[in-house]
Amino acid sequence: KPDLTAALRDIRSQYEAVAASNAQETEQWYKSKVQNLTDAAARQSEALRAAKQEANEYRRQLQALTCDLEALRGSNESLERQLRELEERYALETAGYQDTVARLEEDIQSLKEEMARHLQDYQDLLNVKLALDMEIATYRKLLEGEES
Repeated sequence: KPDLTAALRDIRSQYEAVAASNAQETEQWYKSKVQNLTDAAARQSEALRAAKQEANEYRRQLQALTCDLEALRGSNESLERQLRELEERYALETAGYQDTVARLEEDIQSLKEEMARHLQDYQDLLNVKLALDMEIATYRKLLEGEES
């Protein structure tokens, strides 16, 4: 019986040693896993903070670009309005110039017709003058013939 008790004590002490060893290994494993998870959580938290910061930066850039876009749209509308006004003004000026050109062409045509009439009158007068010159020359010959 005493040997059995001593053997049981030995076995019990061995089991307690193994149990303590297992408990210590489990504790170390648990601590390492908790440390790994804590590190991973810190990394994820840092990544999340960086992502939020980046999102805020992109949001600010988007707002700035949106303001720029609105300003450019306003400028574009203003320039298009000015372009329409210039096109309308130049269309009116062009119409005025075309009317002036048409009036001047009519004046040119009437002046050409008047010049043609004057040229015809001149031609008629020249023909009359030549006829008179010939008649004068004939009378002169006749007068010279009578004198001689």
